[in-house]
Amino acid sequence: MTEMMKAVRLHEFGGPEVLRHEEAPQPVAGVGEALVRVHAASLNPPDLYLRDGYRALPPEWRPNPQFPLILGTDISGVVAAVGENVSDFSVGDEVFSMVRFPHDLMTGSNAYADYVKVPASDLAKKPAGIDHIQAAAAPMSLLTAWQFLVELGHNAPNPFQDFHHAPIALEGKTVLVNGAGGGVGHLAVQVAKWKGARVIAVASGKHETALRDLGADAFIDYTRHAAETVAQDVDLVIDAVGGSDMERFLSVIKKNGALYLVNPLGFSGHEEAARRGITVSTTQVRSNGAQLAEAGRLLDDGTIRVVIDREFPLSEAAAAHERASEGGVQGKIVLIAK
Repeated sequence: MTEMMKAVRLHEFGGPEVLRHEEAPQPVAGVGEALVRVHAASLNPPDLYLRDGYRALPPEWRPNPQFPLILGTDISGVVAAVGENVSDFSVGDEVFSMVRFPHDLMTGSNAYADYVKVPASDLAKKPAGIDHIQAAAAPMSLLTAWQFLVELGHNAPNPFQDFHHAPIALEGKTVLVNGAGGGVGHLAVQVAKWKGARVIAVASGKHETALRDLGADAFIDYTRHAAETVAQDVDLVIDAVGGSDMERFLSVIKKNGALYLVNPLGFSGHEEAARRGITVSTTQVRSNGAQLAEAGRLLDDGTIRVVIDREFPLSEAAAAHERASEGGVQGKIVLIAK
């Protein structure tokens, strides 16, 4: 007889109202997998895009999954069972993970649930110094910052460029983080600072106090001043926002500097960048338990902190998505399972 659990499922694409908290079959750990009892899961932009059917993408790129499906990639919880060939984790271990991303980008990685099965290679022990809420908030945002700024950690081809992304040395450099108040941005500020950079944070004014507390050396309120009219002689810009006119940052970057685009869709400044001697680079964050364990040490000792915007019960996932859609999120939104 199939064990059942509670999960938040989609039966159709649409707004937050399509998220249903309901009974669903409990997964079973397969070979090389662990079954994790989820204590908390966090929201990330791909969750919102998938819920909406990736309508911003060209039709040929949009998903055509089998419903119902379960959103979510980031979890923290306790190992409930292990499958064959799993030796690094045992029942009772506290763990966190970004689950099967981007492999399940178009189908959901099943994190908005009481239980989720996770490849052991995607898992890391939860840092003892933080709770499940903070741990669940970290994986995708922290791995994105890590793979852009510290170590790529994979050789997967990049659909947006014909070369592998290579993080530059940051010690003594000036780094501007656009979108510094958000999930990726506030962690990129801290990772860059840890690597020895002088950091300029760009966000709305309400984030200034928090970002200076996290280590930002300078702050630009984009609602009052366009960053490109204030900053100059920057070695690296990491843009965690995307959208239109990302090219504007080229004017503030030194020759031989770099522009890293977390969301490169729509960037059209490659010729100008080449003229200015600026490297434009992007990468797609990928699950990596070993990297998460390494970065987790910085969470454990307080070198890096995850800011929590709001917490919601798993049953109120629709309200959590509504909060995410309002914008102005400071850090991460977390769903509490149990």
